[in-house]
Amino acid sequence: MKPIGFWFAHLHQALESSLDHLLAAESLTRRHWQVLNTGASPDEALKPFGDLRETLADLRLRDWIDEDGLTETGRAAHLRLKTKIGEFRSRVTEGISEDEYRTTVGVLERMAANLARE
Repeated sequence: MKPIGFWFAHLHQALESSLDHLLAAESLTRRHWQVLNTGASPDEALKPFGDLRETLADLRLRDWIDEDGLTETGRAAHLRLKTKIGEFRSRVTEGISEDEYRTTVGVLERMAANLARE
């Protein structure tokens, strides 16, 4: 059996590339989606993803966000993409029960917390 680090890295890469492929038809990346899904307020929740200035600038050019958050066009794009992302998440978690999913996320959260204490 391969260790958790292998599977975590493998899954992360698979999620990144699969989502980028899904969003490519809109010339978007996973980071675009994450910003849209936070209401265009990339606060502490998106801090781990690094500098988002380029992503935010692109969303402003599309008129999807402004200084107040999502624009009307941005809300429409978000709803359209939310459906696609929901279908994607269903495919990713196919055959996994809610309890299994919650347990897995809980274990990963505890592992991260253990490392954060170091």
